[in-house]
Amino acid sequence: MNETKMKRAELVFSAILVPVDYLMLVAAALAAYRLRFVEIASLRPVVYELPFREYFSIIIIVGLLWLAVFALSGLYTIQSTRRFLDEFIKITLACSTGVLLIIVLIFFQRELFSSRFIILAAWVLAVLFVTCGRLVVRSVQRSLFQRGFGVRQVMLIGSGNTAEILQKHFSASAKSGFRIAKYIPQIEVSIGEQVRSIIEQEKIDEIILADPGASRQDRQSILDVCNEFHTGFKYAADVLDAKVSNIWIETVAGQPVIEIKRTPLDGWGRILKRVGDTILAALALVILSPVFLIVALIIVIDSPGPIFFRSERVGEGNRTFGLYKFRSMVPNAHAMKRELLRYNERQDGPLFKMKDDPRITRFGRFIRRSSIDEIPQFYNVLKGEMSLVGPRPHEPEEVGRYQKKEKMLLVIKPGITGLAQISGRSDLNFHQEVRLDTYYIENWSPILDLKILLRTPWVVVSMRSVS
Repeated sequence: MNETKMKRAELVFSAILVPVDYLMLVAAALAAYRLRFVEIASLRPVVYELPFREYFSIIIIVGLLWLAVFALSGLYTIQSTRRFLDEFIKITLACSTGVLLIIVLIFFQRELFSSRFIILAAWVLAVLFVTCGRLVVRSVQRSLFQRGFGVRQVMLIGSGNTAEILQKHFSASAKSGFRIAKYIPQIEVSIGEQVRSIIEQEKIDEIILADPGASRQDRQSILDVCNEFHTGFKYAADVLDAKVSNIWIETVAGQPVIEIKRTPLDGWGRILKRVGDTILAALALVILSPVFLIVALIIVIDSPGPIFFRSERVGEGNRTFGLYKFRSMVPNAHAMKRELLRYNERQDGPLFKMKDDPRITRFGRFIRRSSIDEIPQFYNVLKGEMSLVGPRPHEPEEVGRYQKKEKMLLVIKPGITGLAQISGRSDLNFHQEVRLDTYYIENWSPILDLKILLRTPWVVVSMRSVS
């Protein structure tokens, strides 16, 4: 089981919190309205009018603003387990911030409504309702943990007090979300090879190095294997000398551990990127549908064979998928590749490049230079096999020749375009591509994606080289 599949349950439960919180906020506001205009109206007569329809339209909008405050407060951080006290404090602070926003709005828009009671009651009820909603979600998640759903299969490495505490905690509580599948008490000289052998034989979702005294070489050796097999990695927190940008510190059974996140896409970034991919890919397919018809017609006229070409590629988590393109080569192109390998102009990596490739058709040369042949890949994006932006998708035989560090490219979905593509397209050698794609993976942000997407049309129009 790779890390992406393992974290799917965490992503689902974190995503569920958004609509649950919104419903709880709306429910709290409705309860505050009822308290003021029904339950205590006889004790304190209403001296102003606030129609329910107008009030409801206000809370629908205010609820969305509060969700933004919740997000900024860290209430939607991807975590398998959450400490109730920490979460309750964040909820209280976030709801308090939301109330302050309402007070500011009332100050500038006095016609909103003037009931101080509703504001106070909504604040208290929001804290209670949101907390209760999250307790229900937490109970469901822990119940599923007891049934084995979403539980991380952990390899615990190390001895001493930290390892003993973690081992007892995971073994005693089925609700923790962790299960020790393998325990290695002693760190051997060949710890990297030992870990690799275990991962190849058993399902390991995460490795916890519970020995604060482990050498940097041992940590790096284990981390290299985790990157190679897309396995989560955490280690005991006596590592102030480690300089890692994407880290998450949490406590498990009172013991501080640090998780190295290979990319910001390990959390909510993955959901945000997927939503953006789906919307933009669907729009692109609709807008480019006339181009589809024209290109398909020309391909049929230009050369015999199918309109589309389906090629097996390797994507996220080393999973293979069928990549779609407009056919730009003769039907038996893949078989001819074996005969042309001696003409490969790329001797520095696993990729194949030939300037005057005889397999390319007349029209195929144009659609490859203009990247029109890649338009069908928007369908791969809709299917969730690719992203709009990411590393270039490579063939299985090419991936089979990857070195350890190059397997980092398989941490995320491949893209139609990417940092390497806009920085030189096929003019770059393989190692330059790897460095650029690794930088993208480690420093992903929505802004970076937007910059790459905006630069891509210019690179395509310039047609600097055959892709």
